[in-house]
Amino acid sequence: MAFDRREARRRRHLRVRKKVDGTPERPRLNVFRSSKHIYAQVIDDRAGHTLVAASSVDPELRGQLKNGATVEAARRVGELVGRRALAAGISKVSFDRGGYLYHGRVKALADGARAAGLEF
Repeated sequence: MAFDRREARRRRHLRVRKKVDGTPERPRLNVFRSSKHIYAQVIDDRAGHTLVAASSVDPELRGQLKNGATVEAARRVGELVGRRALAAGISKVSFDRGGYLYHGRVKALADGARAAGLEF
């Protein structure tokens, strides 16, 4: 069987999701990383609702970012999702790295969210 990066990520994500669950008291901060952009959502899994979202294609950031696939863009998305979560009354979250390694853009997004005041 040939090595498939997408399949490996999917399996890691399922392994992480067995342990990480978003509750109303502590929702899940989910990260999705594409080749051109990065997306973050704060999700209440019990109700099945996205409470807060931000991405590098967000109108608030789109004009400021030259490229949505950089560490700087990820940090800014993290700060934006952190500010929006605090405005919605969410201060504590569970971090779901989405099967990606905690490195580079994923780490930068987490650091940006922490800098904005979110607690992991």
